[in-house]
Amino acid sequence: MTRWIVFDAMGVIFEEADDIEKELIPFLRRRNPGLNADLLLDTYHVASLGRMASSEFWRRIGFRREYPAIENEYLDACLRLDPNFPRIAGELSNRFSLAVFSNDIKEWSVYLRRKFGLDRLFQAAVISGEVGFRKPAPEIYPLLLTRLQARGEDCIFIDDRIGNLIPAKEAGLIPVWLAKENQPSPSEIPNRIGNLMELPALVEKFFPIP
Repeated sequence: MTRWIVFDAMGVIFEEADDIEKELIPFLRRRNPGLNADLLLDTYHVASLGRMASSEFWRRIGFRREYPAIENEYLDACLRLDPNFPRIAGELSNRFSLAVFSNDIKEWSVYLRRKFGLDRLFQAAVISGEVGFRKPAPEIYPLLLTRLQARGEDCIFIDDRIGNLIPAKEAGLIPVWLAKENQPSPSEIPNRIGNLMELPALVEKFFPIP
């Protein structure tokens, strides 16, 4: 029986949870102070649903001439791994299959996984830009289980957003909230960690060594 540990990307694998608001918009405003943030957010949303390629995303927000160099510069300069992730993921991969489950532009996710060598850890990746749904859309969770060929009770899913975890629980997955700040835990999601170092002990609670 295969058991899975499923990681959200931004705010879990990577340090910054709101990469578009906190990283991409400031990055682009240094080049264009008049950047239309609403246009960027709307265009990113469409691209992260797989309805346009990343090259078209850059064209629509006014950086056609700078692409592809600007994309690589942004992804290289502004996104950093959680420093605990490689060790914790490596430890867990000795006993479980690992997957990434993320809202992102397909090409960006591929680039980042290659850049940080993450594909050697993950047996599966379910990315909104590939499947056409974004968390917390209820349709994406059955797609995840189908891709993993797994039952919900055999999947622990770690995310930093409660809104993504509640439908995961409804789909049968075991939800774990990564709450890096001192926020009250909602009754719907009792499983909580403050950082990734706490994850192995929580995993052991659900998937004990025989």
